[in-house]
Amino acid sequence: MSIDNKNTKPKKTEHMEGVFPAVHKDGSSFYRSSLTYKGKHISLGSYDTPEQAHQAYSMGRLLLASTFTSINNYKPDNPLSFEKWVILLNFRDNDIYIGTPIYIGQKMFFYYLTPNIVLKFDMDDLFYFSSHKIMQRGGHLFVADYGSQITLLTRYGVRPYAVEGIDFKFLNGDIYDFRRHNLKVYNRYHGVRPGAKGNFHARIHLNGYFHIGTYPSALEAAIAYNKAIDIVKRAGCEKNFLQNYIDEITPRQYAEIYFKIDVSENIMNYKP
Repeated sequence: MSIDNKNTKPKKTEHMEGVFPAVHKDGSSFYRSSLTYKGKHISLGSYDTPEQAHQAYSMGRLLLASTFTSINNYKPDNPLSFEKWVILLNFRDNDIYIGTPIYIGQKMFFYYLTPNIVLKFDMDDLFYFSSHKIMQRGGHLFVADYGSQITLLTRYGVRPYAVEGIDFKFLNGDIYDFRRHNLKVYNRYHGVRPGAKGNFHARIHLNGYFHIGTYPSALEAAIAYNKAIDIVKRAGCEKNFLQNYIDEITPRQYAEIYFKIDVSENIMNYKP
């Protein structure tokens, strides 16, 4: 519907079920569509014309009443958004309303970003993703949590900038399968790389990569990396580093390893 001026009044919609006129802050009109199913009031979206809003309402009613329509039946010209399509289907089939595009399966659930991008999760994660919307930008998947953007991989113990195939791996090759049995984390520490003989290399990026040392465990390599950060900062390096957060040992054990562990002479003698 074209708006000639900001004071254009919404069309009368008394005869259009599920359509509710509304006005933007600038005075222009739009139309909300909603329905009630099993006692739950469900918003279907906002539309430019009452006809579009009513089409969305009618499609929503038809979808909830049918027994054969599936997610794969969605078409781009559908008056409902794909997200609402998934939400309504899940409510119809599983008798639970979830406000994000989740469809519950057997011992798992599917999160539909698009008709072609479907994420898989364990049921243990249902509560979290029922209230956290997944977004995609630049190939990265993330959620907004407490005002910050958190990548999905971080939630599963994969550190930022980790390299797939080195630091972690999707065992079945499906990068959208976040079930825990499918996600293998080899290394969750900054500055640590597994070696060929079962050991671990620690390195730090200054003006190029500096080798810190080779250690028998990822934990020791991670502590060596933290120690290297402290050394180069005392030498005058102003670069910001992400330190490894280590909670699997006590503070006393951490201190004992920290003071005993060796780092390379290049780090000990570093000058910025």
